[in-house]
Amino acid sequence: MIGTGVIGLPASSNPSPALSQKSEYAAVSAPEAMNDRLFARFQAVIMDKLGIKITSAKKTMLQSRLSKRLRLRGLKSYEEYFDLLFKSPAGRDEIQAFIDVITTNKTDFFREPHHFDYLARNAFPQIVGGGRSLDLHRGINLWSAGCSSGEEPYTIAMVANEFFRLRQNLRYTIYASDICSTVLRKARTAVYPHHTAAPIPVDLKKKYLLRSKDRNNDQVRIIPELRAKIRFLQLNFMDDEYRLPTKVQVIFCRNVMIYFDQETQKKVLARMCRELLPGGYLFVGHSETLTGLGLPLVSVGPTIYRKIT
Repeated sequence: MIGTGVIGLPASSNPSPALSQKSEYAAVSAPEAMNDRLFARFQAVIMDKLGIKITSAKKTMLQSRLSKRLRLRGLKSYEEYFDLLFKSPAGRDEIQAFIDVITTNKTDFFREPHHFDYLARNAFPQIVGGGRSLDLHRGINLWSAGCSSGEEPYTIAMVANEFFRLRQNLRYTIYASDICSTVLRKARTAVYPHHTAAPIPVDLKKKYLLRSKDRNNDQVRIIPELRAKIRFLQLNFMDDEYRLPTKVQVIFCRNVMIYFDQETQKKVLARMCRELLPGGYLFVGHSETLTGLGLPLVSVGPTIYRKIT
């Protein structure tokens, strides 16, 4: 739906549901603290299903996030919630909400900008110059793995569009995946508070962002041309196979591995490498390293790797 006086921006939401939801919260008393035995059970499930290691230091954080689901479900204890998730047929309807509240989503436009400089100045020219070895007749395909609310894939799209607009014979597609349904919904709308666009260079803002005609609406939206380049999909890194629609020449998987132990990192990255064409590039977060994981990758720059041909 288009809001009044807004170019391509959804109408603002009605506050009434939030008010009624708050009254529901007030009707349910706060649950007792989660005991260590139950916390260990949640730790095991989260590790098994998502590969995320929840340390004891994050127990309070876990309780806080789950307490919202307890209130919405009208449950009195974390034990009841665990039983709902894993011992009741109704749990199938709650699992996605559980995943959404426990996953951490932090991202920005042009985060770690040296990656995008390298993409434009080195990776794209190398990929195009690689010709047949990188299967260019299928176009250039990129994957934003753990895309969160979309700032990363839209940044990649801006950089790619600048490079490929002068090369009309080449096309590109960006696959953007996350396990969290909430952030994927936000990413698909491509609507963001104006202040979050601050890291985007001015010339790119003018080309790729839509502003509201209503000066009281402080939002921007990515233009349709870029939105059309991105294919969003839900994907769990714990799956045995990722099965993207096609192999890719570039993968951005940044600040994801920090949540996994080393064995999980190795398994996840090995699966990713199967989706990466020989000669393709993998970008990881500034605090992440692939040393000692035995992957078919060589370092070509800080937190940038290339698959061995």
